[in-house]
Amino acid sequence: MKIGYNNTSGYQLHIILHLIIKCLRGLCKKTKYKSKNLVAFGKNVTIDGKKRDFRIGKNVKIEAGTYIQTTSQNGITLGNNVTICQNSIIRPSGFYGGNLGWGLVLGSYSSIGAGSYIGCSGKITIGNYVMIGPHCTMIAENHNYADVTKNMIEQGVNNKGIEIKDNVWIGANVTILDGVIIESGCVLAAGAVVTKSTMPNGIYAGVPAKLIKTRV
Repeated sequence: MKIGYNNTSGYQLHIILHLIIKCLRGLCKKTKYKSKNLVAFGKNVTIDGKKRDFRIGKNVKIEAGTYIQTTSQNGITLGNNVTICQNSIIRPSGFYGGNLGWGLVLGSYSSIGAGSYIGCSGKITIGNYVMIGPHCTMIAENHNYADVTKNMIEQGVNNKGIEIKDNVWIGANVTILDGVIIESGCVLAAGAVVTKSTMPNGIYAGVPAKLIKTRV
């Protein structure tokens, strides 16, 4: 038995049918979230929280298994032509108490790769035309730990936020920590752990990430 597609047109037809199914699923959810825009939903997508805290642009695609929690100070905002790939998690607030998180703004023509985790308890803003590879992690929060007489879990948290500007490429398995600003035009190599803000058009790699060259 031969597996695969004999030609490009067969593959393209498969993509079109797959997208039609997602769009039909999106039409069912569109009324629930009071969106006038076309949204394509994969199977088992969970939007957890108040409908008013979930704002969706045009032509948004949310793939199977994605979990988005909207409960936060500013909600979740997705721009136009955004793609969130399968099994990603966007979570601003705890399920069992704690601080109410800030939320996320994801700009137009940006994408989040499969299996990524966006912990937006602190403010996370992602610009336009940002490519985020699979299994990336962003944590906009740090635990306080300075007082050695108390358990760290009892000392609370602090948030500075994360900002990613326009036209950035983030490779697979990158981790971005709280307080970091990724300037426009940057490339973050796969596996990098970014602990400090970058310069524009820089290429960063390593643990912790360091500038290895510039694009200009």
